[in-house]
Amino acid sequence: MAKIKPAGKIGIIIVLAAVAFFAAQWWMGRPKDVGESQTVGKVTVPDAPESSLTGTAAVKVPLPSKNPSGTGLKIVWNEMAWNSQTGLNFANGGPETTKGSLMEKAGLNIQIVRQDNCTQSCTDMIKYIQDYAGGKTKDGFFITFMGSGIPAYLRGIAEATKGLGPEYAPVAFLTFGKSYGEDQVIGAERFKNNPQSMKGAVCHGVRMDGDIDLILKYAGDNNVPVNGNEKLYYPDALNLSYSSDFLVAVNEYNQNLKQTRKIVRDGKTGADTTVGIDMVATWTPGDVNAMQGRGGVTIISTKKYASVMPNITITCKKFLNDNRTAMEGLVMALAQAGDQVRSFDDIKKYACQLNAEIWNEKDGAYWYKYYNGVKQDANTQLGGSMVFNLADMAKMFGLNGTPDIYKEVYNTFGKLQSKLYPNDLPEIVEYSKAVDKSIMMSVVSNHPELLEGKPLEVEYSDKITDQVASKDVHINFEFGSATISASSAQVLKEIYSSAVTADGLKIGVYGHTDNVGNPEANKNLSERRAQAVKDFLVSRGIPAKRIEAQGFGEEQPLEDNTTERGRAANRRVQIVLGN
Repeated sequence: MAKIKPAGKIGIIIVLAAVAFFAAQWWMGRPKDVGESQTVGKVTVPDAPESSLTGTAAVKVPLPSKNPSGTGLKIVWNEMAWNSQTGLNFANGGPETTKGSLMEKAGLNIQIVRQDNCTQSCTDMIKYIQDYAGGKTKDGFFITFMGSGIPAYLRGIAEATKGLGPEYAPVAFLTFGKSYGEDQVIGAERFKNNPQSMKGAVCHGVRMDGDIDLILKYAGDNNVPVNGNEKLYYPDALNLSYSSDFLVAVNEYNQNLKQTRKIVRDGKTGADTTVGIDMVATWTPGDVNAMQGRGGVTIISTKKYASVMPNITITCKKFLNDNRTAMEGLVMALAQAGDQVRSFDDIKKYACQLNAEIWNEKDGAYWYKYYNGVKQDANTQLGGSMVFNLADMAKMFGLNGTPDIYKEVYNTFGKLQSKLYPNDLPEIVEYSKAVDKSIMMSVVSNHPELLEGKPLEVEYSDKITDQVASKDVHINFEFGSATISASSAQVLKEIYSSAVTADGLKIGVYGHTDNVGNPEANKNLSERRAQAVKDFLVSRGIPAKRIEAQGFGEEQPLEDNTTERGRAANRRVQIVLGN
């Protein structure tokens, strides 16, 4: 056998190495089966006015596909046709979770169902809790309501399921948007210009619903009594009237539906009287229908009472605890969706098209228009909602060191409803038992990257020029000083709660005195007392820039200073809400 010379060996090695190199290149570049191509998000210049993302955080996610995912933890979610839920609808990709959506990435398979009837949603939740407790299902069921109405809805569900044990209690655990103008009360301009003219008027809406709560607060902030019994008519109070549905309420307002009631004077019922409907409490598309029908102006809305109506989601406490990791993924998906809708106009338009598909009403252009809100004139706005990012969720529930806004909303309106409807709501579920903040808290603590989106902020004017509400309160001070007496703790708490729930408005704190003593000294004292109330509100977390404190001394008496009764009435603090 012939031997290979050393030079030949080197040549063979070089050839083999070359063959191996090109074979490897072919192998790496060979045709092969792959999944669908993926568009990688990139930094994009935000183009929405309310953009929450800036700089390197402004990364746009790919749009979800139209194909159902079909995998993940199953949840049925009842929601009303309400633009504040636009973030959820985008995150889901449609009525059912789609491939490439944020919810699919979170391992969830959600079916969204439009349900405007709150009573039916509560009935559905009661049945679900019973089925979950009985082992008939492992799936989830959620309902989303207007925040101020939660105390009544939660109480009804809790009473119906209390026999199952506290672990199966209904709990509120999530918010991902709010009404920002679309929920409103519509009626004659005189009710806006002179709130006292509401005495003897009738406001129509859904009983114990969030929109009715707007007129309750507006009346309360202006010291106007409210009658909730639709069989009686009080000439010296605002009278409430009820309908089965917010759209039906508008139809009845447009028709000026007549009612027969018993007149009440001096606490005694008298003859029958016929009354019509003067105002209607509703939301989009009800507000649009009212303006196109009978007309009117926006008397009060969630643009001004900006914290009254966050969307709040309820589920079974046991399901929440059984699926905590998945629920954290849910919050993360909604937080990311909020930033996307808030920051990129094309994503907002796409999400509004999904709204039309899910709610089976109008089209994407309609919901986009009224998501943004339309200011028709100085007195009228139609629509207006906002989705939340994680910073907004944290702010609403006091998870970032600020006051728990929703706690004030829950307790304020729970007590109002309980007072107005004692048979339906003799008491409310204690807030600590009604709300579970632990899922959102975990996400806030463990995912700082999701907090890069800035929260919603209100720009307040230097001074109030457009007054929405005015109320005189009597705060006790130490004699001749600006030190607030301990006996006024409850009054101060009520002022604080009212301010928190109306965070779209600036707060005016105006001090007044009687005419006893030196006028200059009286004015100085009234200024110091107004500042003391401002200092209290600031100490509770109300931004100082939101509060205008001023003293008028004896310049603006309410009554005659020649009597003790008149002087006592003139020694007061005036609380004004306005722009």
